[in-house]
Amino acid sequence: MEPRLPPPLLLGVSFVLLCSAGLTRSLTITSSDRSFEKAQGESVTLPCTFVLSDEDGGPLDIEWVLIPADNQKKEEIIIMYAVDRIYNKYYGATTGRMQFTDPDPKSGDGSLDILNLKSADTGTYQCKVKKAPGVQSQKIQLTVLVKPARTKCSVEGSQEIGKDITLKCASQEGSPLLSYMWRRASTTQELPATSVMNRNTGELLLKNASQEYSGTYSCVSANRVGTDECSIELNVTPPINTAGIVAGAIIGTLLGLSVLAFLIFLCCKKHREKKYEKEVHHDIREDVPPPKSRSSTARSYIGSNRSSLGSMSPSNMEGYTKAPYSQVPSEDFERTSGQNPTFAPSKVAAPNLSRMGAVPVMIPAQSKDGSIV
Repeated sequence: MEPRLPPPLLLGVSFVLLCSAGLTRSLTITSSDRSFEKAQGESVTLPCTFVLSDEDGGPLDIEWVLIPADNQKKEEIIIMYAVDRIYNKYYGATTGRMQFTDPDPKSGDGSLDILNLKSADTGTYQCKVKKAPGVQSQKIQLTVLVKPARTKCSVEGSQEIGKDITLKCASQEGSPLLSYMWRRASTTQELPATSVMNRNTGELLLKNASQEYSGTYSCVSANRVGTDECSIELNVTPPINTAGIVAGAIIGTLLGLSVLAFLIFLCCKKHREKKYEKEVHHDIREDVPPPKSRSSTARSYIGSNRSSLGSMSPSNMEGYTKAPYSQVPSEDFERTSGQNPTFAPSKVAAPNLSRMGAVPVMIPAQSKDGSIV
């Protein structure tokens, strides 16, 4: 025989079951999506659908808030529906970009539309629905990613046969994690057998390159929300004759040094000529007469003797011709009287001397032994 519960206990269990049935009929959020990833510039709808019960008789309030990553900061109200009105000017960063999906949320759809997504929109959003006595909330994680953009391809290393060549690929914009994929623009799009690709750094190493490696290579940069691509032309050529280039460079350098030395020589020569002309100009003074030559002094002396001879009479020429006038005075003749040499007096007759303005003076005669006669 099965045991039976006493009547008081049976009544208590029945009351609990009735209360549980009432709770299941209260306000309930029916949407289930909890995480979204979108690209910058796109739009997203954060779902928040709900069902009301007959027991929920209070006014309907729907509120969307942004929960900051830092727990020390307060939640920011984005948009709210209360008393049949929408309030959407709480959060300035999203003004004009956020709105309710249904203009009349009391129909059971409190979803939120975010337009023209930005990377700053990344965060945790919470939808709160309240209609007394029922209250429910739901959190949704939104991640806004940036597509790869401005991807550039480049070549590192000499594009010569036998050399190792590295192709590089990098995107200037794009949210991590970015991955890179190189391919060759050919029918098979297969890379050379000696190539080594790093998908994380975007480098493609071509070892011991040959002319068959020449061609167009393209790189695709990708993340979870988009892709971008760039391409580059590779031209593998034979080694350059470096010996000829070095020899030409040396010859050119020597020629240049020779021309430079010649120009310096000309400048120095011109400088010396100018310096010499300047010194000569300072040595010659305009107020100092040029020195007289010996030939001019001699000519002036002979001319004065001839004039004096012409004034003499023939009778007196006999004594005068015996004088040694043929001696030509030297340049010392023009010195001062104290330095002039003593010339032998010429024999001139007394009448001619008086005519010339001379005063006769009587000189006593001397004997050979020096006594006066």
